[in-house]
Amino acid sequence: MTTKEIVTQIKKKKSFLCIGLDVDLNKIPPFLLEREDPIFEFNKAIIDATHHLCVAYKPNIAFYEAYGIKGWKSLSKTIDYLNKNHPEIFTIADAKRGDIGNTSNMYAKAFFEDLSFDSITVAPYMGKDSIEPFLAYKNKHTILLALTSNKGAFDFQTINSNHKEIYKHVLETSKHWANAKNLMYVVGATKASYFSEIRKIIPDSFILVPGVGTQGGDLQEVCKYGMNKHVGLLINSSRGIIYASQKTDFAEAAAEKALEIQTQMKNILTR
Repeated sequence: MTTKEIVTQIKKKKSFLCIGLDVDLNKIPPFLLEREDPIFEFNKAIIDATHHLCVAYKPNIAFYEAYGIKGWKSLSKTIDYLNKNHPEIFTIADAKRGDIGNTSNMYAKAFFEDLSFDSITVAPYMGKDSIEPFLAYKNKHTILLALTSNKGAFDFQTINSNHKEIYKHVLETSKHWANAKNLMYVVGATKASYFSEIRKIIPDSFILVPGVGTQGGDLQEVCKYGMNKHVGLLINSSRGIIYASQKTDFAEAAAEKALEIQTQMKNILTR
């Protein structure tokens, strides 16, 4: 999927919402556990109820790997369902991979070829030879961890090195890698005050923003400092949407929560 196609969907839906499909069998409605594939049934219901309100879905791969081969099959079925029924929606493998070049080649093959995701999250700290195998894929996007939403982000990412924070080194250095046009970045919503400085370095790039809602990030603040002329933001919400109810109406409840966020986004876009 091209960046232009993502922007088109944002304008059409008046939304830049990304819904995280982080499926925990301890949190889904109990009646689904009786189904042959409860993870897929949960995802399918959420997608059917919310696809008109969002432009992206982001399965966190750990929530599928935790269930072994069954979880991986559920993930594959989920992406197949999205690609066949809603090909206009951007898919993100939240895998946070990052390894030496030949290993990254295999990770890229797994997520871009076998599973047919549009993008993957990747850790930058092994450098360009660990990232460029992902960037080599045409119309696929590599989403680089820049400044994350967790408290531990301050352990390394904001440390000064030669009078510049490490996350800024990551942003600036990555712009010179092969096919850097395929890069997006992760910046947590809880770091809204950093967005102005970040936009000076990557004014035109898309930023995936986790942490709105349950983690305490503020949508208005993120948009104030992080939005560019093409919007340039994908705001992720996971638990606040998908676990809105544990009853049989869980999908409808998720849609209501997604609509609340989409309505805020519509108001921001039409101001």
